[in-house]
Order: sequence, then C-alpha cells, then structure tokens
Amino acid sequence: MSEKHHFTRTLCVNTLLIIFLILSSVSRTKSQARFMGWGATFINYTFNDKFGLYFDGQYRSANQLRQMNQLLLRPGINLYLSPSFTATAGYAIIPQQREAGRVTGYLPEHRIWEQLVFTHKVTHHHKPVASVSHRLRLEQRSIPLYHAEGNSLVKDGDRTAGRVRYFTRGVVSLSGRSDKGVFAALQNEIFFHTGDGGSFDQNRAYVAAGYRLSPQFDLEMGYMNQYLSASGNSTNNHIVQIASYIRL
Repeated sequence: MSEKHHFTRTLCVNTLLIIFLILSSVSRTKSQARFMGWGATFINYTFNDKFGLYFDGQYRSANQLRQMNQLLLRPGINLYLSPSFTATAGYAIIPQQREAGRVTGYLPEHRIWEQLVFTHKVTHHHKPVASVSHRLRLEQRSIPLYHAEGNSLVKDGDRTAGRVRYFTRGVVSLSGRSDKGVFAALQNEIFFHTGDGGSFDQNRAYVAAGYRLSPQFDLEMGYMNQYLSASGNSTNNHIVQIASYIRL
C-alpha cells in the first residue's frame, strides 16, 4: 500500500472513530458539556543524530475560561532510533484545580512517561505535501489524595495509576510547500487505563488550521472535542486551542 493510500485510510478510520465517540457521548442522558481554552507549546531540541530534548507546556482553563484548571509541564529526553522513529522518556508535573466540599485549591499530579513516535511523509509529484505521525505513550501517574481542612486542601497521600495513549496526526500543506505556508491538521488521541481490564478513559478529536513560518516554527489554532467517561457519566469538553511547534 502506498503512503498516500495509507494516509487516506488512517484519516478515514480516525474520522469514523471521532464521529462514533461524539454521537455516542451525546446520546447519554447524564452527559454534560463544558467550554474551555488551551494554550500549548511543543518544543524539540536536537543535540546530534542520537539525542535531543523534548518539552511541552500547556495552560488549560476551567469551564467558561474563568480561571486555570491545569498547568502541564512535561520535559523529556529524545533518543533518535532512525529518521522515522523517536523514543522519549520523561517526567511531568501538572498542578490542577481540585475540590473537596466547597473548598478548592491546586494540588499537582506527577507522572513518569515513555513514548515511541513514528513519522512519515506523503508526497505528490515527488514533493512532500503532508506528514503523518503515530505516537504510543505509557504513563505512570501519582495522583494526590486530599481532604478539606478549613479553607484549604490538605494532601493525604497519593494513589498510583497507569494509562496508555495512542495518538495519530496528519498535517497537510495547503500551499503546496512543506517548508512554509498554510496547513491543515487533523488528529485523534484515545486513552485507556492499564488497570480495570484496560477500560476506556477518554478521546480527544482535534482539527486545526495553521501557518508554518519556517521549517522550525509553526502556529496553529483549532477545535478539540474531549470526551471523558467516568463511572457511567460522560463529559464533552469543547476546547479552543492555540499552539506553537518549535523544532531546533
């Protein structure tokens, strides 16, 4: 199968998955909707043909953009196995707004994570017009346990949890150039808990438009539908995201 056909099939499969998850979530009577804003930057810094640094930082608002819900800081070390395969391991700290009774505060989650990324190009008349990436990520999470004491949250300890995530993203040049110009992006990421028999956690479907200012720098803006399932209830987060991608 050619890369172009593989790319088309991947987009079709993920589009059908997105539609199915959105429709199934809407049909649930206990579903709720929230509106949020995310700002993100993704940075890859290459030392040589074997090693590099990875970092992404994300600001995520609470419902109706009123205040911060999460601040995600996720550094890592890249190991370049080949031009198409990159392995990364890192640590993340995520201060998050939490609530007990009527008391709210910020307590961090800590994560150790590992991932493998495969990327490939789609060409037209021997020119690259699109890129596709696939990512498998494992997470070992340390989530705080807490209670309200006066007007503050007091940490009682931590519980551990595991999660596996599969992500695919296609970026299509709309200018006919891969080094500069307008592009469209379509991506989907699905999450499963590693405990509880590998139960479904959430799905993030995303579509965006952006501009590549140079081979090292992209800016984009898009819409994400985040569907979460917990204890029989579902939530649809409608998210506007602004993101930058930096490659040094």
